[in-house]
Amino acid sequence: MKSLKIFFIIFSLSVTAAKAQFTKAELQVSGLTCALCAKSTEKALRALPFVGDIKTDLIRNTYLITFKNDVPVNFEQISKKVQGSGFSVNSLKATFNFANTKVAENAFNYGGDTYRLLNAADRSFTGDVNFTVVDNGFAPKSVSKKYLGQVTDAAPASGRIYHLAI
Repeated sequence: MKSLKIFFIIFSLSVTAAKAQFTKAELQVSGLTCALCAKSTEKALRALPFVGDIKTDLIRNTYLITFKNDVPVNFEQISKKVQGSGFSVNSLKATFNFANTKVAENAFNYGGDTYRLLNAADRSFTGDVNFTVVDNGFAPKSVSKKYLGQVTDAAPASGRIYHLAI
């Protein structure tokens, strides 16, 4: 009985101590022409330290990536792995868990980078929220132009600024 109580205490602490992080992403890659191309890109993505699992959809040229817990995600590394395989990112949609994350002036920090919410209208967020990265190299040019046309950002002290649309 004592060990059961200890288990419940440890379990409840781990549930309440959830950290904010990206949990999963849907990555669409352009230029894939065969299963071997998709497999080589998948292999390159699996080498990233924050990638937990990948499911490939060859019909839509997408990868559903599940991220490891408590390991910061770096979108720039995802893009470099895709480009290193000879392809390009067509779109990147990610899910972020806002546990213990403060959003101020439509921006939040994670893993040394700043994430600016372009169409959030000062909303508050809790739980999992889906975003699309609209920066050049992560979205089609028409999408980037639509969202980034009037955006001016000061250079961050460290990391980079990603622009997200809901």
